[in-house]
Amino acid sequence: MELSSSSASAVVLFDGVCTLCSRGVGFAIARDPGAIFRFAALQSEPARAVLAPFGRVPEDFDSIVLVDRENVFVGSDAALRIAKRLRGPVRLAALLLALPRPLRDAAYRLVARNRQRWFGRRAACLVPTPELATRFLT
Repeated sequence: MELSSSSASAVVLFDGVCTLCSRGVGFAIARDPGAIFRFAALQSEPARAVLAPFGRVPEDFDSIVLVDRENVFVGSDAALRIAKRLRGPVRLAALLLALPRPLRDAAYRLVARNRQRWFGRRAACLVPTPELATRFLT
């Protein structure tokens, strides 16, 4: 699946059974009126297709992944680069990119490691509403 086949310029891959991740997708959609992002659960075939040109598979990841036309970003890099492209005050989070990656990633891993215990787990992957279905890769 190539990004050039859609109006979106990047794809966000997320853990579809993680409540925090699914809420994060809703948060991003609400702040992305230009629809620059498309979304897919890491557990899906579209995720496999998006990662294939980079020689990667969904099993390589356990958290959020941002894929643009030329790069794959993970962890704090992915989260902060997504925030940078959204509308509103959340864009300020991108200032954290100035911090050393090991420091950012340590904080990110702490949340990622505990996200299902703190925020819960869904029984199944997020199913978008009909209005949002075009934002998700199928």
